Amino acid sequence: MTANATDLARAAADPDPGVGLAAVAALRTLLEELEATHVSNARDRGWSWERIADALGVKRQTVHRKHARRLGR
Repeated sequence: MTANATDLARAAADPDPGVGLAAVAALRTLLEELEATHVSNARDRGWSWERIADALGVKRQTVHRKHARRLGR
């Protein structure tokens, strides 16, 4: 499914479970991509894992485990 976030949000509210679930899956993928982009940006700007975790509302270990290997750190 290729669509923008607004289209995906509308599709997620569709009463057809096939349409809604496909939109939820696409939104999940988009969210993961956005998180990875912003975590990379934050690390490039010198943010600590703790500061990133606080911004995401998770524990430092959680964000570090999820992103450190991808960033090669």
